[in-house]
Amino acid sequence: MERLLHSRGRLVVLGLLAFAGMIALEWVTEDEAIGLADFLADALSLALLVATCVSAALIAIDVKEQRAERTALLGDLERATAEGAEWRKRAEDQLDLFRGAIGGQFDEWDATPAERDVGHLILRGLSHKEIARLRRTSEATVRQQAQSLYRKANLPNKGAFAAYFLDDVLYVGSPQADGALRS
Repeated sequence: MERLLHSRGRLVVLGLLAFAGMIALEWVTEDEAIGLADFLADALSLALLVATCVSAALIAIDVKEQRAERTALLGDLERATAEGAEWRKRAEDQLDLFRGAIGGQFDEWDATPAERDVGHLILRGLSHKEIARLRRTSEATVRQQAQSLYRKANLPNKGAFAAYFLDDVLYVGSPQADGALRS
């Protein structure tokens, strides 16, 4: 950033020097006496020309900076995408095991296919109303299937059901806090 300000400042100084040089050249090369109005008109014309050139150069600097930023951002995005893909690849094996363990637990509870479906959707965080809409059934039916699954699991409610599977998975903290939560 400091380098950028330095190069911009240098460009403005060069523009001012170019303006002064062009005015001096105009003054020296003029064959006849020049009036104040003509001098000011020439000065304004030259000032506009120099300002246009300096502005074009500043825009070119901005474009170059934006290209460099874009390249850096694209590189960051590419690295983040690759890291995310690698994480998903590593996590997928663990998730497959976890999904299998959930299915195995449903087997132990003798859950019906409907109860399994409702159970999976509850674990995904959906409400009974959302599950009913997805399954094209009534909310009362979903609630009944969920209650049946909770009874088979010997769990009191949806929160306990979710915690049964997710408590250890989502746990982040110290062993002391974990002990306090479990006692």
